[in-house]
Amino acid sequence: MTVATIAFYLFSLSALAGGLFTVISRNPVHSVLWLILAFLSSAGLFVLLGAEFVAMLLIIVYVGAVAVLFLFVVMMLDVDFAELKAEMARYLPLGLLIGLVILGQLGIAAGVWGFSEGAEGRLAAPIAGDVENTKALGLLIYDKYFLLFQASGLILLVAMIGAIVLTLRHRKDVKRQNVLAQMYRDPAKAMELKDVKPGQGL
Repeated sequence: MTVATIAFYLFSLSALAGGLFTVISRNPVHSVLWLILAFLSSAGLFVLLGAEFVAMLLIIVYVGAVAVLFLFVVMMLDVDFAELKAEMARYLPLGLLIGLVILGQLGIAAGVWGFSEGAEGRLAAPIAGDVENTKALGLLIYDKYFLLFQASGLILLVAMIGAIVLTLRHRKDVKRQNVLAQMYRDPAKAMELKDVKPGQGL
């Protein structure tokens, strides 16, 4: 048994354990920590597959941003977890049924899985020549599929602007900053000097 095989089994077991304890842990903070373990183990599996760029993205984006955000939200919000667990216990039979259906579908899909002719060669070398994985991915995104990459960025930008516009509400009882009024104000009129005599107040 090689070192890569041992590392694969270790990362796989830790990823499965992290996912399982994320769901069944009683403390929500512990659940987020188990989720971070699952992310790190998945990143290790990506490294073993030779996808270093995806592994670094998983660590930077999910562990460094999403999981930390989950941790702050869980620790700062006053959530009644007892009520949430009671709701989960009520819908547990339905959840188990849906889980069994999904596992059956995955088993059926795995039973008829097959590769097309020449798939291994296309997966092994998407770019001709001896090029590293990250460089090959960059050449694909920013050279061959540059227009599609830019179009997907524009779609995400439009979606973000649409979400902001749909959720924006102008409330009259909220003070808002008027930048133009601050820029064009006259300092002579904005400040007033008071001659305070000794023993007197304003």
